[in-house]
Amino acid sequence: MPGSTGNGAVTRSTLRQQIADALRDEVLAGRLQPGQEFTVKEIAEQYGVSATPVREALVDLSAQGLLDAVQHRGFEVHAFSLDDYRGMVEARGLVTDGIFRLLVDNDGEAAIEGPALASALAGVRRRGEEAQRAAANGELNVLIGYDLRFWRELGALYSNPYLAGFLHRLRVQSWVCVVQHLRRVTQLRGRLWSGYTEVVDALACRDPATAQVAVAAYNGHSLGLLEWLAAG
Repeated sequence: MPGSTGNGAVTRSTLRQQIADALRDEVLAGRLQPGQEFTVKEIAEQYGVSATPVREALVDLSAQGLLDAVQHRGFEVHAFSLDDYRGMVEARGLVTDGIFRLLVDNDGEAAIEGPALASALAGVRRRGEEAQRAAANGELNVLIGYDLRFWRELGALYSNPYLAGFLHRLRVQSWVCVVQHLRRVTQLRGRLWSGYTEVVDALACRDPATAQVAVAAYNGHSLGLLEWLAAG
């Protein structure tokens, strides 16, 4: 019946997303390492599901740049290089600079303006406070979760879902790139960037230049830290 087919499609689509999210979290947690290979069958058995949503989830993650398809062998976690990260940092800076300027420009295409924008930024700021707390305490897993939420919610305030989605993918790829190195550090307390509220406060004051300075400091800090860690 049509209704049954539709429900089955929704269920499979939801399962596909759940598997993709779970595998992405495994990569971010460092439990799936760069270059590590696995098959559709292995993942299907691990999660106790059929092969179809697993294959679809793996293809989705490949499209996001997190996995590579290996001919006749399955998939492997993509290994990002230091040069890859430099490119991500440059791209992130270009995207956030544009979002910041347009978000506070009355002639721009902000999804929310005036008092409503201030209210929305207050919600984003709360994510930033949690991210700052996690960074100060060196709680990497907690930081990654709040960092992704912070930038995703901030990007969503601008009325271009493609741009916001691109920024989110860049954030995920950036974390996948650096997490393999950060996991080797026994003490991260005080070594992670924590200027989230500075960014939001500058935007609330309609000062994109100061927000850009804060992000530039973040980019410089993260790149310097990764270069130091990659050098051993």
